[in-house]
Amino acid sequence: MSTARGARARARTEVTAAIKDEARRQLAAEGAARLSLRAVARELGMVSSALYRYFPSRDDLLTALIIDAYDSLGETAEAAHAKVSDADHAQRWVAVCEAVRGWALAHPHEYALIYGSPVPGYIAPDTTVPAASRVGLLFIGIVRDAHQGPGVVGSRLPAELEPEARRMAADLAPDLPPATVVALVAAWAKLFGLVGFELFGQFHRVVEDREPFFRHAAAQLAHDVGLVFTGPTPPRGGSKPGS
Repeated sequence: MSTARGARARARTEVTAAIKDEARRQLAAEGAARLSLRAVARELGMVSSALYRYFPSRDDLLTALIIDAYDSLGETAEAAHAKVSDADHAQRWVAVCEAVRGWALAHPHEYALIYGSPVPGYIAPDTTVPAASRVGLLFIGIVRDAHQGPGVVGSRLPAELEPEARRMAADLAPDLPPATVVALVAAWAKLFGLVGFELFGQFHRVVEDREPFFRHAAAQLAHDVGLVFTGPTPPRGGSKPGS
């Protein structure tokens, strides 16, 4: 019985992977809004009723693809982060930023699924949150390590922002100063804005040599959250933050 159950589990895993692969192909060709379970089933030679046993609705399939994309991005960022010395917080920050950009350029349609236009009628469930948080938690961890060690360069907030800053800090990182958390959220948004501008064509005829431009911008984001490069130069020849 256990052998039979194992074979069934392997078969289910293989069919699930095939469904996701075909769905990703359709994302690339048609976009997320036009993803269709019937079309996926047809391309795989399945009847629709059989596919519904794996994904009861289009939204269930979208959710699985979204979680996979966030996890793939998170794994890439975490692997890049692990290669940098723990003591060099700014270098760790830039390494994560460059990993995000590299993943996005290699997976443009999956990046568009998670950071592009919302899919009409789809609301992401809470099950997507852990995977979606992986990159953000890396950044929080880097700044937390810096704050607990050499410290970060502080910033001041306007009085009107202080209540919101305290709320954000309580929700995201209670052990960090509210002003630092505000800078973190702003830097996170700027990072994905930079990546999105490059990926979706807004830098066309504006920024041509994009890799050094991005590296400099990532170093500036590290500076914005108060991180300081400990080595003589930022990674791979970028300008020192604030120079």
